[in-house]
Amino acid sequence: MKKIIMLFTVLLTFAGLLAGCGTSSNSSGEGGTKEKVIYGYFPNINHVPAMVVKDQGYLEAELGDGTEVEYKTFADGAAFMTALKTGEIDAGLVGPGPAMNNYSTGADVKIIAGASTGGTVVLARKDSGIESPEDFAGKTFITPAVGCTHDVQVETFMKEMGITSERIGGTMRHITGNPAQYQAMFESGKIDIAVAPEPWAAVLEQETGAKVIINADEVSFGETLPASVMAASGKMVEENPELIQKIVDAHKKATQFIIDNPEEAKAITIKDIKDVTGQELDEKVVDGAWERIGFTYEVDSEAVQAFADSSYELKFLKEKPEFTNLIDKQFIQ
Repeated sequence: MKKIIMLFTVLLTFAGLLAGCGTSSNSSGEGGTKEKVIYGYFPNINHVPAMVVKDQGYLEAELGDGTEVEYKTFADGAAFMTALKTGEIDAGLVGPGPAMNNYSTGADVKIIAGASTGGTVVLARKDSGIESPEDFAGKTFITPAVGCTHDVQVETFMKEMGITSERIGGTMRHITGNPAQYQAMFESGKIDIAVAPEPWAAVLEQETGAKVIINADEVSFGETLPASVMAASGKMVEENPELIQKIVDAHKKATQFIIDNPEEAKAITIKDIKDVTGQELDEKVVDGAWERIGFTYEVDSEAVQAFADSSYELKFLKEKPEFTNLIDKQFIQ
């Protein structure tokens, strides 16, 4: 138990250091051709396509000789989006929430491909007495952040059942926290329900005996909303579409590799996280998480808009968003 807590704490801390101390060394040669491409991602299960791109050298192959590729990891979406907006990275994988939130506040960002779906699981503490969503009223639930992707998913699901959080006049008490803390909070009885992205759900199941109440394919938008997407700046898309196409082509190859070679992709995932953090994921955790995640480079625009509309209805957003121009599918055709 302590080993797993330490593993993920170190993972996030190490990734955060990488995000905080990196500097951009991008440069442009004649004709706007990049001499160095920096690709960002998070060291977690939803970002496996990036790990496969890195391991298999797909991006280097697409770009050809003369272009250096650097891979940079991030601890959260805010750090990733800051790096994208400042030009520290050229493209990479991030959750849809940070991309949408930044776009809605005027940031120059484009979603240019999907990456993964699923992975949001709602679990109840072993001794909580919770057997179904109908038992959630009056209970305490935790999500990574207020209005994050996972929060909107579960609150949308619960609203349809007539149960809401105290924030909008209901009875469910909502707190936030790092998913690495969920196990300790379950064991101390501080929370009743965890809305957990993978691999945290698999950890809670195996280490605490937590019961899955709403699975990844049952929670709102669970099978349609991207869990991670590929993002780039609108400026990069407009000024260097050939580069963006090569980045997306490498990403598409990685996605197909994962589908065709799941066991090898799992091994790549374990190795990459170990290389980045110095720690090694348990194979059982990866196996459990893998079952709840799908990998695709397609993007469901209607699901993204429906998710945004629900965020507005739940009062996470002050204005109803319009994401017609956020998603650019030209590179995945």
